[in-house]
Amino acid sequence: MTAQSPSPVFTAQFNINDQEFSLAGVLRPHSTAEIADDLLLLRNGIETVSGVLYVNLKRVTHMNSTAFRALTRVLVDASRLRPEIKFVVVASSVVAWAARMFRHLSDLSPNIALEIYDSAFYPGQTFVENKSFIPILRTQTKMTWRHEREILPRHGLRNGMVIADICCGIGDFAMLVRKEFGPARIVALDHSSPSLDYARDVAERFDVRDIEYTYGDASQMLFESDQFDFVTCRHSLQIFDRPELLLRELYRICKPGGRVYITNEKNSHCLGEPRADSIQWTYNEVAKLFSHFDMDVEMGPKSLRLLLDAGFEAVKMESFMVTNLDGDPQEFADVIAAWRDVYAGEMSVRRGDSAEFIERFKQGFADHIFAALHPKGYAGWPIWAASGRKPL
Repeated sequence: MTAQSPSPVFTAQFNINDQEFSLAGVLRPHSTAEIADDLLLLRNGIETVSGVLYVNLKRVTHMNSTAFRALTRVLVDASRLRPEIKFVVVASSVVAWAARMFRHLSDLSPNIALEIYDSAFYPGQTFVENKSFIPILRTQTKMTWRHEREILPRHGLRNGMVIADICCGIGDFAMLVRKEFGPARIVALDHSSPSLDYARDVAERFDVRDIEYTYGDASQMLFESDQFDFVTCRHSLQIFDRPELLLRELYRICKPGGRVYITNEKNSHCLGEPRADSIQWTYNEVAKLFSHFDMDVEMGPKSLRLLLDAGFEAVKMESFMVTNLDGDPQEFADVIAAWRDVYAGEMSVRRGDSAEFIERFKQGFADHIFAALHPKGYAGWPIWAASGRKPL
């Protein structure tokens, strides 16, 4: 059962299959009467459910006190009339007011709970926010950009487009796209405050004022649907435990006829020479390590299937190898050293690996660095780039 609110600025829906009442948009009624139909929809929904009822506020950007009081009144009354039901209010940390306003509901009724949806949604976020890792992301982007600046036009990026860079990290890719392709508008969103702080600081130092850096949850974005010509999301699907949710959002915000561009890795295909066997063993273990934390750094070749399953058409896919021969070999070595410090450091320790394993794990990275810096050596890091068009 689904119903639409009469207000043009927000929607209210009840999904009986998910037992979920959801609100989205700006909820600022002058009186309770303005949202009476929506409250009735909620009351009627409560009568049909058993077990758990979810109240989804992930996309509510604003809510005034009139709406808050009316909604909580319905929930508190219902929780007392039907104590066998658990009421779960689901909010996102992106709209911090929601957590503040609703966190006291459980004091009014013990069978009402608040759940912060995205608090544990990004299993890899704590690792990529490692302070020693953030600066190296600039070097990574610099090395991949040598390839991507040529690849992106083949995937449809043109001057003057409206662009969104989702999971923008420290913002360097948005900065490079802005300089190279002169977008009409560019928005860069990430769920990491330290990364966005870094991005804004760099932009300020370079006097760049037209990149809209935004804090947000990539799986529940507050952007309107169908508004971007070109949406990028690089190296991020692979660190989500539910990449299909992120792809669904990328699809939603892309205009019909626009394209979504993604990049992902296959870490077990990292290679080097000399000491190839040691290097190969370590990167096979990297893939297993990420899998332990519900991340898939083997995702690159799966991009075609992922985009088609998400509803995209005219999918284009190619791969490229970042190597020590692309520029300064020391830059490649610096990237590997950063990987070693995080993967064989915090991640391996948190998994509970033995000292013997960690020592051998580190040796593979050391051998990769050796190969990168050896005058006759070769070291490679493969990446898959793919894009799909949203049907008209």
